Amino acid sequence: MRLTVAGVATLVLPAILSAQAQQGAALSPNQQLAHDIYKQLVEINTVDSVGSTTVAANAMAKRFLDAGFPASDVFQGGPRADKGNLVVRYHGSGARKPLLLLAHLDVVQALKSDWSADLDPFVFTERDGYYYGRGSGDDKAMGSIFVANLLRFKHEGYVPDRDIILALTADEEGGPANGVRWLLANHKDLIDAAYALNEGGGGALRDGKPFINSVGAAEKVSANFTISTANRGGHSSVPRDDNAIYQLAQALTHVATHQFPVMLNEVTRAYFTRTAAIETPEMGAAMRAIVANPNDAKASATLSRDPRYRSMLRTTCVATMLSGGHARNALPQTAKANVNCRMAPGHDPAEVRAGLIAAIGDTGVSVSNGPAMEHAAPSPLTPEVMGPIEKVTRDVFGPSVAVIPTMGTGATDSKYLRATGIAGYGVSGLFGDPNDNRAHGKDERVLIKSYYDSEEFLYRLVKEMSTTKTVP
Repeated sequence: MRLTVAGVATLVLPAILSAQAQQGAALSPNQQLAHDIYKQLVEINTVDSVGSTTVAANAMAKRFLDAGFPASDVFQGGPRADKGNLVVRYHGSGARKPLLLLAHLDVVQALKSDWSADLDPFVFTERDGYYYGRGSGDDKAMGSIFVANLLRFKHEGYVPDRDIILALTADEEGGPANGVRWLLANHKDLIDAAYALNEGGGGALRDGKPFINSVGAAEKVSANFTISTANRGGHSSVPRDDNAIYQLAQALTHVATHQFPVMLNEVTRAYFTRTAAIETPEMGAAMRAIVANPNDAKASATLSRDPRYRSMLRTTCVATMLSGGHARNALPQTAKANVNCRMAPGHDPAEVRAGLIAAIGDTGVSVSNGPAMEHAAPSPLTPEVMGPIEKVTRDVFGPSVAVIPTMGTGATDSKYLRATGIAGYGVSGLFGDPNDNRAHGKDERVLIKSYYDSEEFLYRLVKEMSTTKTVP
C-alpha cells in the first residue's frame, strides 16, 4: 500500500513535464537496467487469487545468480508453491548490523475490463510521461529499484560496512501467506536487521516540483468490532422505534460522532511540528498548540476539520458493513454492523471497546470483544536514520523539500518487523500528485521522471546508511 502527506489538497502537476519524461530521453545503463526489471515484474501476474509471486521471485533470483551472487546468498522459499519469497544478501564488512530493503511482489486484483480500453494492467506501458501497469506504484517500483541498485553495487564492487539484505515477499495486500510473517516465523535470521527501508512513505509534488518527502515511521493498528442488537420484532404495519435496525442506526450515529482522546507519539509530534511550517497560519498554529498540549480542545477541533489530520490525532472507528432483518413485511428482529477501528499505537482494544459502549449508551446493543492485538512501538527518529534521509533528500531534490515523519493510517509489512524489534521506515523518494494516487485502482501509473529520481535517491540513501563516516 502507498500513503501521501495530509494537507496538500491544492498540489497539482505542471502542464509541461520534464523533457526526459515527454520525449523519452535516452536512459543511462543503470536506468535501463531498472527499466527492464520494472517491466519484467509488472508483466508477471502476482495477484493473490490467480497469480504467483514465485514466478517473480524466480525471475529476480536468476538475475542475481547470473550476476555472480553465490547461490548460498540467494534464498527462495514459501509455504506454498505459488507463494514464493526471495531473500538476497549482499555482504559488507560486518561492522554494523544489516540493513533490510523490503518490497512486496504481490499486487491487488486488476481486471482488463475495469481499465481504460487501450491499457492492459499486466502490460507495462509508457505514455505521456508515465509508466502504467498494475503494481507500477504499489510496490513493483521499489522492488525493481532495489534489485537494480543491488546489482549496481555488485558491478561497482562496493563494500558496505554492513550486510545489505533484500527481501521480495508475498501477500502484503492480503491472501493467506504473508511473506514477512512467514520469514519471521521460519527464517528470521535471513532478514534480521537494524533497520528496514520499505514502502509507506513517498513524495508530494507542488507545481510539478518535489515539495514534501514523507517518512513512514509508525502505523495504526486495525481491529474490527461487531455491534449488534436483537428484539421480538413484529408486523411492519405497526412500526415501533425499538426495532433492531432502528436501534442499530442510533448506535452507529453515536459511534460516528464519538471522538477518542488525542494520543500523540514521537512520530506524530514530529509530523505536526514539521507540517506546521508549511500549513496555513490557522492550521499551523493548531498543530503547534496540540504538540504543546494534547488536551487543547480548540486545537483538536481545528485539526479535526481535516479528515487526514483527524485520523493522525487519535483512534478512529467507522461502520463498514451492515446486515439486518428477516422479511420484507416484518419489523427486523436482528441487526448488526462491522465497525473497523484504526487504533493509535498502544491503545488497548479493551479501552476502545469500552469507549464504543459508552458512546452508544444503550444496554440493548452489544459490542463484541476486540481481538488480541500486538502493538508495535513507532520506529525511533534517530539521527542515524533521519540524518541520511534528510541529507540525500537535499542532495537529490533540493534544500527546500521538507522531510516529514508520518504515521500510516493504513498498514504495511513494517508492522510485523517493528513487533520483532526491527525498526521499519517507509521511504521511497517516489514523488507524485497526491490528488492522483491510483494505487489499487484504475490505470495505476507512476511518473517516469519520478521513477528514475527515486532510483537515484534510494541508491544514495542505501550507500549513506551503509558507509561509516570518519570524524576528523
